Amino acid sequence: MTTFGFTLHATDGAARSGAISTPRGQIRTPAFMPVGTAGTVKAMLPESVAATGADILLGNTYHLMLRPGAERVARLGGLHGFMHWDKPILTDSGGFQVMSLAGLRKMSEEGVRFKSHIDGSTHVLSPERSMEIQRLLGSDIVMCFDECPALPASEAEVARAMRLSMRWAERSKQAFGDRPGHALFGIMQGGVTRELREESARALTDIGFDGYALGGLAVGEGQEAMFGVLDYATGFLPEDRPRYLMGVGKPDDIVGAVARGVDMMDCVLPSRSGRTGQVFTRRGVVNIKNARHADDPRPLDEACQCPACRNYSRAYLHHVFRAQEIISSMLLTWHNLHYFQELMAEMRAAIAGGRFTDWQSGFHAARAEGDIEPL
Repeated sequence: MTTFGFTLHATDGAARSGAISTPRGQIRTPAFMPVGTAGTVKAMLPESVAATGADILLGNTYHLMLRPGAERVARLGGLHGFMHWDKPILTDSGGFQVMSLAGLRKMSEEGVRFKSHIDGSTHVLSPERSMEIQRLLGSDIVMCFDECPALPASEAEVARAMRLSMRWAERSKQAFGDRPGHALFGIMQGGVTRELREESARALTDIGFDGYALGGLAVGEGQEAMFGVLDYATGFLPEDRPRYLMGVGKPDDIVGAVARGVDMMDCVLPSRSGRTGQVFTRRGVVNIKNARHADDPRPLDEACQCPACRNYSRAYLHHVFRAQEIISSMLLTWHNLHYFQELMAEMRAAIAGGRFTDWQSGFHAARAEGDIEPL
C-alpha cells in the first residue's frame, strides 16, 4: 500500500512544487482544495469537481458531526463512499467553526462544550473526540484540534490560545495513534507575533507531524499582515513536509502565499462567489448580475475551456442568474473552480520552469487590465 509522503520536485525562490502521495492518489502541489463542507461542493457533482483538476477535497468535521453524524457516515462506508469521491479528502478539526460560535460555547482545558446551531443540542469537542470523528469519516489527512482566536486580539490572548493549541496538538497526536496511509497535520498558531509563531512551530516539530498548517490567518488581519507573517513563518517549518495555509482565499492571496513557500490552500470563495454571481477570470472579478452583460454574446473568458465559457454567452449567464435558475450556480461555480485549478497548474509549471517571478508579474498585469470593454 502507498503510504503518505511528500516529494519536493522544484523550487523557485521560496515557491515550491511537488506532490503528496496517499493511498487514494497523488496531490500535485501547490494545491487548491475545494470545500465540500457537508459532504458536497455546493452546486457541483463530484465528477465535475474532479474534471476541474482538483486532486483533493476538504470536508468539515463540525458540520458532518452534527448532520448526518460521524457514526452514521462510518456505518454507510465512510465519507468517500457516502459522497462518491474516490480521491483524497482532508477534514478540518472543527475547531474554527466551534470558536466562531462565541455565544454558544464554553471552553476549558479539556475541550469545548457547545450548542448546535441546527437544533440547540449540546456537544463536546476535544482533541480526542475530533480525532475519533475524523477517523469515522475516514479522511486521508486529519487536522489537529486547535483554538483559533479571531484577530485583532491582545498578544496575551493569542499566546494563551497558541499554548493551549500546542497542548491539544500533543493530545491529538496521542489520540490519532498509528494509522498507516493516513496523515495528521499540526497547526501553527501565534497571530501576527513572530516569537509566538516560532514557539508554536518548535512545539509542533518536537511532537512531529506529517504536515504543518498555518492557522489563525485570513481571520481579519488583512493581506499585508498575513504576507508579513508568511514571509518568516514558512521558514520555521520543516522543508520536507507539506505546508498548508488554512482558509485562503482570493487569487492574489493564493499567489502571494505560494510565493512565500505555501503548498496547500482551501477556501469556500470560488463556490460561494459562483452562487452570488461573482466570477473570477484572468482579468479580475466579473459581476455577472451587472446589466452590461445582458446583450453580450461573448464568453466570460475566451481563453477558458470550462463548460460555462465553452458553451454559453455572458448574456445567457446574466439571464439565468437574474432569473435565479439553478444552472446559474452550477455553471458559475464550475467556472470558478476551473479558474482556481488552472491558476495552480500554471504556478506548478512556472515553478518547475524557474520562471515564477515572470509568471507572477504577468498574473498581476492581466488583473490590472480589468474586464474586457462592454460592447
